[in-house]
Amino acid sequence: MTLPLVATKLHVPPERPGLVARPRLLARLARAVRGKLTLVSAPAGFGKTTLLASWLARHGDDHAVAWFSLDAADSDPTAFWTGVVTALRSALPGIGDRTAELLTTSPASMHLVLPALLNELSEAGEVCLVLDDYHLVDDRVAQEMAFLLEHLPPQAHVVLSTRADPNLPLARWRAGGELVEIRAVDLRFTSDETATYLGRATSRQLTTEQVQALEDRTEGWIVALQLAAISLDGHADVAGFIDGFAGDDRYVVDYLVEEVLAHQSASVRDFLLQSAVLDRLCGSLCDAVVGTDDAGGVLQAIDRANLFLVPLDNRREWYRYHQLFSDVLRARLLAERPDLVPVLHRRASQWHEEHDLTDSAIAHALASKDFDRAAFLVETVVPEVRRNRQESKVHGWLSALPDATVRRRPVLSVFSAAVSMVTGDLGAVGSRLDDAERALAAADEAHLWADTDELRTLPATIAIYRASMAQAQGDVAGTVRHARVALALAGPQDHLARGGAAGFLGLAAWADGDVSRALETFGNAVASLNAAGNHVDGLGGTVVLADLWRTSGRPARARELGALALTEAKALGERGTRATAELHVMLSELDTEAGDLEAAGRHLASADDLAGRAAVTESHFRYFVATGLLAAAEGDLADAVLQLDRAEQLHRPGFFPDVRPIPAIRARIRVRQGLLEPAFDWARERRVATNDPSEYLREFDHLTLVRLLLAEHRTHPEDGTVHELVGMLDRLREAAESSGRAGSLVEIHMLTALNHDAQGRRSQALGSLAETFAGALEPDAYVRLFLDEGEPMMGLLRAADQAKLASPHAHRLLAFAANHKAYRLGVRHGGGAPLTDPLSGRELQVLGLLESELSGPQIAAALFISANTLRTHTKHIFTKLGVTSRRAAVVRARQRGLTPGSD
Repeated sequence: MTLPLVATKLHVPPERPGLVARPRLLARLARAVRGKLTLVSAPAGFGKTTLLASWLARHGDDHAVAWFSLDAADSDPTAFWTGVVTALRSALPGIGDRTAELLTTSPASMHLVLPALLNELSEAGEVCLVLDDYHLVDDRVAQEMAFLLEHLPPQAHVVLSTRADPNLPLARWRAGGELVEIRAVDLRFTSDETATYLGRATSRQLTTEQVQALEDRTEGWIVALQLAAISLDGHADVAGFIDGFAGDDRYVVDYLVEEVLAHQSASVRDFLLQSAVLDRLCGSLCDAVVGTDDAGGVLQAIDRANLFLVPLDNRREWYRYHQLFSDVLRARLLAERPDLVPVLHRRASQWHEEHDLTDSAIAHALASKDFDRAAFLVETVVPEVRRNRQESKVHGWLSALPDATVRRRPVLSVFSAAVSMVTGDLGAVGSRLDDAERALAAADEAHLWADTDELRTLPATIAIYRASMAQAQGDVAGTVRHARVALALAGPQDHLARGGAAGFLGLAAWADGDVSRALETFGNAVASLNAAGNHVDGLGGTVVLADLWRTSGRPARARELGALALTEAKALGERGTRATAELHVMLSELDTEAGDLEAAGRHLASADDLAGRAAVTESHFRYFVATGLLAAAEGDLADAVLQLDRAEQLHRPGFFPDVRPIPAIRARIRVRQGLLEPAFDWARERRVATNDPSEYLREFDHLTLVRLLLAEHRTHPEDGTVHELVGMLDRLREAAESSGRAGSLVEIHMLTALNHDAQGRRSQALGSLAETFAGALEPDAYVRLFLDEGEPMMGLLRAADQAKLASPHAHRLLAFAANHKAYRLGVRHGGGAPLTDPLSGRELQVLGLLESELSGPQIAAALFISANTLRTHTKHIFTKLGVTSRRAAVVRARQRGLTPGSD
């Protein structure tokens, strides 16, 4: 089932005949499109939409126009951006195709969608995107819209029509000259405009004094004048009506609507009240809801009578009421016929369902408080919503349903558990799964549930989520038990369920340290995902396989798999964007460890271009881990800590074994900084000690503790704690050997060598160091592991080189370290090959400020240039450096030594 967008929301409203000319405002709009943003902000009834329609009727041919009329359903970020992209595709054929495809594969991840959209806009011609009734979106869209506007290419312009100022950095843009505003004070009718309008809108001859009185009392508020004009035609005593026209806006509107309704026939009045429950109206919809048989004709008659009906297409098939008029009608219907309201919404829900407009069908079912119907409709779209990654949409529906309704319906209970898993609320996950199992066991209301594949495979799905919970809690045995249950419940052709179950068996083996079994089992899981057609998830699973190969001491095999998967992900186009970003991050970690910091920086820049930096997904935290590791390799340990802090904020348990805890990575950085007290705080908080039993999930913590105690020993040699490390390292070595974790053994042998050396046993230290390289399957892949240990390791390597031990590896690392001062991101002085198109002097100035915390307008002010000129320079810089974002430009510039401090 598809979730289509109503086409009329993309139509520019036709210009009404006889409108009052407003050249002063049209001229401002014509000038405004040269900048970034035009804001038309005023309360309801000030003619915002009418003004924009009039402007586009006169100037719309100057550039492509993408129009999107919002309603309440568009407050969801996925629905909002789907509408925006669809509008742009209508205006610019061929533009937005990649972004639209991405929205259908990973719509909840706006950090993927927005960069893709900006890239496509940068390749298009001039376009004006008009978002009408923007106030209907919620704050979840604000950050994404700010990102879009900050990076908008020069040939694109955005117009927001809204009743309230949006949550955007308007003050900064205003100061930078990037914002044009038209507000209520501008939109109010002047005296001349009021006289012109009333002269056309009413058959009554009004005196100058009467026109002035209406203007004074309405303060140029257009909708109030419109209501007054309609009411005047029904009054014999014009002077008495105008004299009695007083009060604040709300009371004036209520009074005038009463006057309007009082002069309508009973049938028209009933039609207005009952059809007001609809956001958009057409003949067949109104016939179904109101119970008429000629609603199309009635709508045309109401349109001709100027009863606040706004046509949405040129054929006069679709309409909407003026929002203020609709609000008053709905309030009056609720006051007069409260029993009728749910009936009307139920009829509307039925019509929308029959026309495959499921979002609206669900919205009306919820409005009618027919929660069982709403829940049934949600169940029917859950499979597609999950495929399209529109979890936030279903989360909104679930939040609107009574908790008891969700608990009675197993599919909804499990989906609610999935939402809780993403947010890290494991307690809620268990409770929802229990609800689902109770409902399935009782089956008292099975006749109410939608019969879908999701329901059929639900027992296996529940077991998979229980395996995920167990893994998040470090319960390896529980993970295995639930995964085996899922496999037993899944049918031979239930590839998705079988892939999920096999995946958790592989992850459990990994958590247990059995890398060989994990590689085999997780490899089967990836094969099942591909058999189910989930190729993107299969590519994402390659990241896990690569991690397993790294743990087994085969980073070259990990790189080979990652490179192959990256090629496949890129071939998928926008559908593979998420996997592409994840693979770039994984490859950057391999390059950082191997000492190829330039390549690591390129991978991270590519991931940043694809994934952005704002959205939270179950794996996005790893981007910041990789960024922190690269920063540490560069020597910027403070930035490394900041990046790890960001990673920790995004990390959620439940998806992969936490074999490399972020707090332990940060503790290692603290040790390198010489800040041992925070590192000891970490050890106390984690309760890690030298006499702990060896468990693979604690191995990274234990090896971090070894580094901490060695650093403490070097500061206070009289402390005998370092002697306790011998037994700990022996236990760790034995566990790694028995499980075939050659990657772990390299690190354990290296730390054993440092421990011997710290205690003055240089010969044993050199022996352990030689054993380190002898046991490494791919010794050339390990550079940072040794260099990050600093001078103690350098001294040991020099001694090994002089004694001809561990050669040529010791010699290679010493040579690398000797050249390291000439590196920033792995690039020698001079930044590698010169740019094909060198940056100009002004572009270098702009580039230097892009690295700062200054905003765009502040940079423009600092250089005494306009915002448009800055945007042009920035676009040239991006093109020459081969990037699409400010952050990526800074990274690439550092790689090439183009910014201060790059050497």
